[in-house]
Amino acid sequence: MEIDAAVRASSDSRLRTKYDNAVYVVQRAFALYPFEEIAFSFNGGKDSTVLLHLIRAGYYLHKTSYGEEAHIDTFQNCPLRTIYFETPCAFPEINSFTYETVSTYGLPLETIGLDFKSGLEGLLKKKPTKAIFIGTRIGDPNAVGQEQFSPSSPGWPPFMRVNPILDWSYRDVWSFLLTCKVKYCSLYDEGYTSIGSIYDTVPNALLCDSSNGKSFRPAYMLSDGRLERAGRAKKTSSKTETNSSNGISSTEGEQIISRSASVIVVGDEILFGTVEDKFGTALCKKLHEIGWRVSHVAVVRNETDSVAEEIERCKSTDDVVSVCGLFIFEPFQVWCNGIDDVQVFLVGGLGPLHSDISLAGVAKAFGVRLAPDEEFEEHLSQLIGNSYIGNRNEMALLPEGITELLHHKRLPLPLIKCKNVIILAATNVDELDMEWNCLLDTHESGLVRAKPFVSKHLSTSLPDVKIAPVVEKLCLEFSDVYIGTHRISRTGPLVVNLLGKDNQRVEGAAEKLTSSFEGQFSQVDSCK
Repeated sequence: MEIDAAVRASSDSRLRTKYDNAVYVVQRAFALYPFEEIAFSFNGGKDSTVLLHLIRAGYYLHKTSYGEEAHIDTFQNCPLRTIYFETPCAFPEINSFTYETVSTYGLPLETIGLDFKSGLEGLLKKKPTKAIFIGTRIGDPNAVGQEQFSPSSPGWPPFMRVNPILDWSYRDVWSFLLTCKVKYCSLYDEGYTSIGSIYDTVPNALLCDSSNGKSFRPAYMLSDGRLERAGRAKKTSSKTETNSSNGISSTEGEQIISRSASVIVVGDEILFGTVEDKFGTALCKKLHEIGWRVSHVAVVRNETDSVAEEIERCKSTDDVVSVCGLFIFEPFQVWCNGIDDVQVFLVGGLGPLHSDISLAGVAKAFGVRLAPDEEFEEHLSQLIGNSYIGNRNEMALLPEGITELLHHKRLPLPLIKCKNVIILAATNVDELDMEWNCLLDTHESGLVRAKPFVSKHLSTSLPDVKIAPVVEKLCLEFSDVYIGTHRISRTGPLVVNLLGKDNQRVEGAAEKLTSSFEGQFSQVDSCK
């Protein structure tokens, strides 16, 4: 059998291991269920193409293991009932490849024009089907909580989902296809790395040929498999609001204040008073420098529940959350129409110790489990060799189905991003500086520079009660300008701080304040 022979002859030990595990799952399915009650869901993509040839190999090994060598030539292909959900928004190349492949390998095809759920309901009513082979991989949107054998979800027709390549990475998929020299859809040679519909899929920009900016390199040349879905376009709204309020339009308001953050510091030692928190202060400064507003700072214990509850609380406000020890940040949505990606940054709590619970807290906040991530484990292996803790290397357990790795040439290990949460591994302020700069240099982090703040600081010897009514009116008139006050000492001068993103508005508020108290205010360099 050519697939089995090609993998066995490969020097890639990882591929051989993945192959052995996958064909074992295939053989188990053929042993557990009648052949006529098993189906294969094929969509013409790279994952289902891999699965097709694994099924062929598994079927061959299953049959020959039962001593049926006399019919060995008939087992080269597997005449398994094949389901194809055809839609009008599929790429013509996908349709052509699907039908060509079905013909080449003698697959009895059933084409369904309904949605997946309705199509399955009709299929199972017409023909008893106990198990369906599906090319789901960890990292796919629907992979969370699935095992290699997973019953269908509640509300769906009852059948067993068989996932032989659930633990395969992007690299594993292409290693198999290239090693076995099997044909795949031509779109992958044109820069497409993950194919959806014609309306939401474009070539991956990371594969653009820099020499001419027009052509794209093949999908197998994508160095970071976590970015395979970078070619899936996101729909954006072109509508803008023009209603005015307080002298500024909502469009201008979007530009004035576009990002906000909360900071969560995780560390028992800080709460015990034995360690001083420096991360929170440093992150507040860094966020302010790139035009982000910090709205919340908290310190929580090294407990999974404490971390998860604080992340969940901050998420519900649509703020950027920054967690130190865990640091979490997320972009502010309420003041910026059209911005729907919330960012969270976590720092600390990573490692093999009992107190390293940041990832567990993130997983619990998003309602997922921790699962082995083989790509991250490879990076760990290169960094620390085989000095792992436990049988499965607990340091490589990441929140399942929501994790991607952020690479940068200056980082010894990629940073971890789970949906809107970025986990930083810094142990001191210098390391935080380096990781922060890498994030700013990494498009996938989502950490974008917003319009910078402008500020003005005015000092006066006037008593609080004297200026309070004027400041209160200013706050109403200049709602887009932050106006705060503080004293360095009880007997020292009062400093009024004005902060915003529109220089004219900040200057206007300052002018109105100083003109109300002629000669009583002087400008100072900072709020200190």
